[in-house]
Amino acid sequence: MEENIKGRISVLSSHIMASEKAAALTAVPSDSPTIFDKIINKEIPCNVVYEDDKVLAFKDISPQAPTHILIIPKVKDGLTGLSKAEERHCDILGRLLYTAKLIAKQEGLEDGFRIVINDGPNGCQSVYHLHIHLLGGRQMNWPPG
Repeated sequence: MEENIKGRISVLSSHIMASEKAAALTAVPSDSPTIFDKIINKEIPCNVVYEDDKVLAFKDISPQAPTHILIIPKVKDGLTGLSKAEERHCDILGRLLYTAKLIAKQEGLEDGFRIVINDGPNGCQSVYHLHIHLLGGRQMNWPPG
């Protein structure tokens, strides 16, 4: 019975990952508004776990771990992905990482967590608004994928 459940979880995980890969390969990098802009503007609801004047963090709708939170800058400022970062983005990049630390503590991830930033099609980026995935609540594997 337990093997059957593990098998089903593996198939489901593969399907989710395949869907994310397909989305990343079809996503078009642009400065156009994204789903995250709609979330920031409260046009699309989300489960907010942290918000300040510069950063918004909310639960991922397709979690890959017991804790899976997306952390985004409220102002994109050309930062569609990490590869587009310029020196002027240093403050917000540091703020995003520090916010990840605060949220990890808030979520009780004292045994550790993982930070992921997908960049570009090969990095499996499907939304072109820089965002950090905070993953935790289970043992992570290496290599990640």
